[in-house]
Amino acid sequence: MTRLFLIAGEPSGDRLGAALMRGLRMLEPEIGIAGIGGPEMIAEGLQSLFPMEVLSVMGLSEVLPRLPDLFRRRDQAADAITEMQPDALVTIDSPDFCLRVASRARAATPTLRTIHYVAPSVWAWRKGRAAKMARSIDHVLALLPFEPPLMEAAGMTCDFVGHPVVSEPQATDAEIALFKAAHGDRIALVLPGSRRGEVSRLAPVFGRALEQLPKDARVVVPTVPYLADMVRDLTRLWPGNPLVVTDAAEKRTAFGAATAALAASGTVSLELAASGTPMVIAYDMSWLSWQIISRMMKIDTVTLVNLVAEQKAVPEFLGPACLPGPVGAAFARLMSVPSERMRQAEALELTMRRLGRGGEAPGLRAAKSVLAQVKNHHAK
Repeated sequence: MTRLFLIAGEPSGDRLGAALMRGLRMLEPEIGIAGIGGPEMIAEGLQSLFPMEVLSVMGLSEVLPRLPDLFRRRDQAADAITEMQPDALVTIDSPDFCLRVASRARAATPTLRTIHYVAPSVWAWRKGRAAKMARSIDHVLALLPFEPPLMEAAGMTCDFVGHPVVSEPQATDAEIALFKAAHGDRIALVLPGSRRGEVSRLAPVFGRALEQLPKDARVVVPTVPYLADMVRDLTRLWPGNPLVVTDAAEKRTAFGAATAALAASGTVSLELAASGTPMVIAYDMSWLSWQIISRMMKIDTVTLVNLVAEQKAVPEFLGPACLPGPVGAAFARLMSVPSERMRQAEALELTMRRLGRGGEAPGLRAAKSVLAQVKNHHAK
């Protein structure tokens, strides 16, 4: 029987881990799985070594007071791996914690096979992260199709297993029809970010940009529950009688019903592509942050749709270019001109195909890759 130790340190990793567990059990029903995870992995049968939430800290001011506890959790995880002697350790995203555990566990058991799920974005910046990761990781499960050669160049093997967005449910025609009946046929989806700092910085810019929209456009603002009050306050004077939605099913329907979207940069571009929603991407940050990041970036577009499709189909306005005038003009044109939306549609469809839509579920592909690593390691 194969035995694996899995570690996820945040909700996105928990979702990947749960899908991986389902895939592993489809292939090997009696597989033994231990480790650390959140509610989704626990629902799949994991008995978490400790609550995943203790690892979900962000920002220097949050991390520093927690360092002693985080070091203790690192040692606790590494000791559990050493005691279990699994066939492989699978760390999922959260590199700051996971790679430290992998390094410590590998030091105690040099023959331990280590696999990391989600490649670092070395194609964008900090190329050296891959080489650093290769000191403690043997194999990588990549979400993006252009990542394997980059990981292999750093000294690790790598399989592209597909992006989880291709398996996410989409709104039905009936749900979309009901949404449009309630809110109008011309839906302008606006997504100013999922963090407080992003929303407070982008909401004023996005609000002024919306002044150029057609008068019959209804503005819909999906957000997360803990930001709902803040978003309602910042958007109440926007044009388009903004509707703030937090329910997951309603957000999914809004994505499907939208004519077009204006969104902050991030993985939301892939969620929009999955629903076939054309988009404009805009993002701003402090002057100092922009000066640093713009000098470190190795790419001329940050929008994942553009990167995966290998074409600049999605307009983006970053840093100093994130201004209400040009952002609003691009969004109004996308909302009003069908040929602009059709031009993007091909790139969105291509993106989804390249991310794995139409093939095996990413969790199953990831499971096959993990078990192949175990088998090959035992054969040596």
